[in-house]
Amino acid sequence: MSLKILFVITAVVTLIFGVLFVIIPDQVYSWYGVTGDMQLNYMGGLFGAALIAIGLVAWLARNAAYSDARKAIVLSFFIADLIGFIIALVGQLHNIVGSLGWLTVVLYFFFTVSFGYFQFFKAKGTGS
Repeated sequence: MSLKILFVITAVVTLIFGVLFVIIPDQVYSWYGVTGDMQLNYMGGLFGAALIAIGLVAWLARNAAYSDARKAIVLSFFIADLIGFIIALVGQLHNIVGSLGWLTVVLYFFFTVSFGYFQFFKAKGTGS
């Protein structure tokens, strides 16, 4: 897989979840077995906005040439996804959300491993 494809996958996943959290947070919560209220909907909207920002960065960076900026994006996504993976896994192991929470764990794991690969193992300067 190329970094461009990883950026596109990141953009699609984060934009979909971001828009859903902004538009229908109660429905998204119900998929995870969580009951929302006004405060949770507010926080979900802010979370959705952050996901949309991540999606836009990934989409706009998909064709970026190898550079310090692209390296910074990859490292940032790796660190954020690692943190998200740990939080999602701990939450799932403590049964904080329903079984759909495992999808979140898997997605964060996929993105952590993928961005980690490009950050630490992929040949630098190849443009991929």
